[in-house]
Amino acid sequence: MKLSRLGAVVASSVGLAASVLAPMGPASAAPKYPVVYSEATLLVGALAPDSPPPGANISGCKLGATHPRPVVLVHGTFENEDDNWGTLAPLLADNGYCVYTFNYGGPPLLGEVYGLGDIATSAGQLSAFVDQVLAETGATKVDLVGHSQGGMMPRYYLRFLGGAAKVDNLVGLAPSNHGTTIDGLETLASLLPGGSAGLATECESCAEQLAGSAFLTNLNAGRETVPGVTYTNIESSYDEVVTPYTSAFLSGRHVTNILIQNQCATDFSGHVGIAFDRIALTDVLNALDPSQPKSAPCAVVPFQG
Repeated sequence: MKLSRLGAVVASSVGLAASVLAPMGPASAAPKYPVVYSEATLLVGALAPDSPPPGANISGCKLGATHPRPVVLVHGTFENEDDNWGTLAPLLADNGYCVYTFNYGGPPLLGEVYGLGDIATSAGQLSAFVDQVLAETGATKVDLVGHSQGGMMPRYYLRFLGGAAKVDNLVGLAPSNHGTTIDGLETLASLLPGGSAGLATECESCAEQLAGSAFLTNLNAGRETVPGVTYTNIESSYDEVVTPYTSAFLSGRHVTNILIQNQCATDFSGHVGIAFDRIALTDVLNALDPSQPKSAPCAVVPFQG
């Protein structure tokens, strides 16, 4: 997101559905980190693109029996670790997870957003970060949660870089698993200075996320999943970047594909808004820990692109 767009997002979001909520746990458990379900949290991320969001990268975080794996959050294209995860990171931390974030795919555009570089190279950066998290926590595996490119790129790590031995769950929010159409890329380009010209010169990963690209053809050839990993894909029918929205879904064993509107027809969250959506993030919690299912009320959620 560039700063000019963030201003518009905040202006439209603050008066809509912003809310602060305690974690979805026992009533007696007070939240350590306030959780705001609104794109307004993007503003904070724009001001601190290289800082982790609240609840993430906490030194000395201790894994417990309930949540024995750290959770690594993987941001999307034109995002950073702070603006993409300003809602989910504190939500996970309040629910007892050790949460870790990082930036990949630099150098950053305008010093603010990442995820622009060659996707295979970015997958290597994810691999190095997972190894760092495992070494720090003493865990043998992590869970991954990614948004957009961040939900698709880890599949390259799993399939080609040995990541399957180190990952238990991959949860994607609007993942670009089968790429996007030209219309989706044009929407993405509108976020860049210079529009489509900026897309061509500043964002190698954008071309690789075009449906039918050589990168995606190689990634999806033969099979879409790898043994030993559980996949959950969460998508909105109002996604205007990953188009058609069904391209987010995978086929194969141990795959769950979730459409938000099947749970709540009045939830109009789009591609960016899904990372701040109460229902979608409840789905993330349930994917990470299906033994303790949680629910979120259906309400009217205005479109958050």
